Amino acid sequence: MFGIPGKQAVTITPRAAAQIVKLMKRDGHEGLRIGVKKGGCAGMEYTMDYVDQVDANDELVEQDGAKVMIAPMAQMFLFGTEIDYETSLLESGFRFNNPNVVEACGCGESIKFAES
Repeated sequence: MFGIPGKQAVTITPRAAAQIVKLMKRDGHEGLRIGVKKGGCAGMEYTMDYVDQVDANDELVEQDGAKVMIAPMAQMFLFGTEIDYETSLLESGFRFNNPNVVEACGCGESIKFAES
């Protein structure tokens, strides 16, 4: 992992943790795996999948009872990200406040990271 010893790779707000715990209990899953994949108008998209067991290569983040696993190929892109859960009149969902993103599309569904 591209982390700092003693510091979690991502942080989870209390709202996001509560929603993750609620979803995992409802559907009987172990946790939520987050990652990134190529796609969207900005070039990359976040992925979220239910998981029933932690993969040995995943980075595991546990906070307030919520378990989030970071897929190996996404770890360098997600370090420092805050995962939040927002509810509005029109929509509700997880939001990624990621300091590594340099550009996002207008709809907010895809992102771009700095060129290495």
